[in-house]
Amino acid sequence: MSHYALECVECGRTFSDDSLLRCPRCGGLLEVALDYDAIEVDRRTLERRELGVWAFRELLPVSTDDPVTMGEGGTGLHPCPTLADELGVRSLHVKNEGENPTGSFKDRGMTVGVTKAVELGAEVVACASTGNTSASLAAYAARAGLTCAVLLPAGKVALGKLAQALFHGARVVPVDGNFDDALAVVRRLAEEGLVYLLNSVNPFRLSGQRTIAYEICRQLGWEVPDAVVVPVGNAGNISAIWQGFLDLRALGLIDELPRMYGVQAEGARPIVDAVLEGREDIEPDPDPETVATAIRIGNPVNAVKALRAIRCSGGWAVAVTDDEILRAQRKLATREGIFVEPASAASIAGLRRLVEAGEIEPDESVVCVTTGHGLKDPEIVMETCELPEPVEPDPERIKERLGLR
Repeated sequence: MSHYALECVECGRTFSDDSLLRCPRCGGLLEVALDYDAIEVDRRTLERRELGVWAFRELLPVSTDDPVTMGEGGTGLHPCPTLADELGVRSLHVKNEGENPTGSFKDRGMTVGVTKAVELGAEVVACASTGNTSASLAAYAARAGLTCAVLLPAGKVALGKLAQALFHGARVVPVDGNFDDALAVVRRLAEEGLVYLLNSVNPFRLSGQRTIAYEICRQLGWEVPDAVVVPVGNAGNISAIWQGFLDLRALGLIDELPRMYGVQAEGARPIVDAVLEGREDIEPDPDPETVATAIRIGNPVNAVKALRAIRCSGGWAVAVTDDEILRAQRKLATREGIFVEPASAASIAGLRRLVEAGEIEPDESVVCVTTGHGLKDPEIVMETCELPEPVEPDPERIKERLGLR
């Protein structure tokens, strides 16, 4: 008997057909609903295992004992006391997902999603991507021996991410349009049975991303932070993390739940607007634009799930400017030694806004999720840093340049 089913977030119907990506009754999004009564797991068992996605295998919707894995998960939960003081909170930790094998949180979902693709007998896996999804899927497809197809918005993907997808052997097709245009095409290919779709509309992929919440709680000694702040693009991550906390509470592993806060860029903020206006759904932005390429998405497919996570948790959503994002990126690097891509730094920039607005109180504990490594987007780094002019290899000149006199 299976320990999970697929449940529609719109009509609530459940299904046992793992090949489904949408509700066959109403077309709504599906998510993995665990049968908590069928799962036997306790803190001691989990603590004995090496930290990582598959340490929580009882909570993952696969049946194999041989997953497609590269040791993903187990990322650091770094205390950031300097930034905590500067931003005005009692405690700040950064869950740095850039420490995953391909440099982003996407690996958590891909290890589960590609494992499920193998179980289902898929031969071609595919995604639309702003960069990190393509890099991750290409790597895991290569690991599994599957063909990988990637559609990217032409000229809108950071070089570091594009290089990964190409080098792992993906069939990359630049699309003359934005991410949402590319996703529409990939979904059509999946509907025709030509590819297995591994964007975040895939419920199995998102179940892997729940492990961020599982790890945060284990790393904090099963304590729950007051607030979790997450950058929001396609909106799968914030909803998956929230569901992860719900899983742990349902299993009796934690007693409390955090408030979930979503952060978007000013140039791509449909979820923020929906929260501020009290709407149940978003108004898509046909022309999203931000320096934070990973969250440059105007029509997030998981908006319904994200809005539910934010509202049910008692959280909120804020938008930050590109300048705020880049300043936060630099501060995280110079104050705490953590180098992240711009989209990741949106969580730090958002935390500042949330504290100033009184949404997060000074005596609270906060976890900011940073989603990708700084080397994912080297062009932006070089645009914001000034490389000094070279000098002669003269010790006196060097001392003068370094201010060591």
